[in-house]
Amino acid sequence: MMNNVSLVGRLTKEPELKYTQNGVAVCNFTLAINRPFKNANGENEADFIMIQVWRKPAENAANFLKKGSQAAVNGRINTRHYENDKGDRVYVTEVVADFVQFLDPKPQDQGNQQQQGQGSYQKQSNPYAGGSNAQNQNGNQFETGGGPIAVSDDDLPF
Repeated sequence: MMNNVSLVGRLTKEPELKYTQNGVAVCNFTLAINRPFKNANGENEADFIMIQVWRKPAENAANFLKKGSQAAVNGRINTRHYENDKGDRVYVTEVVADFVQFLDPKPQDQGNQQQQGQGSYQKQSNPYAGGSNAQNQNGNQFETGGGPIAVSDDDLPF
């Protein structure tokens, strides 16, 4: 059996972060996903899918996503039910996300913080880089100022 879902959409409202009695983080939000076709009136329609994320990814989603953010979600369909205040059984279908990818660009202020020494990234050389003549002094062939890159037939995998 297979139960696998991949979605890309935009959040319809701010994500809601809660914690269980055992202290486990759970984040709920709704993704609006445009349909690839127009209705009879020529208008685009969207589906609104409820997403549930657990543990550390839930905290990350709550911290970095906001209303209107674009996100990709991989997970599984989950159905559950509960009794409401009137005693009626309510069924819920949602996607329990195993993976959430933030698709909006990182805000400038977060990027500047890492450049000011809060990150510990150091540039490392690529041990798999061939002896290409197009590399600059740092060893990165893509930092040559946007000019053409010399590629020989031996560099191509096909």
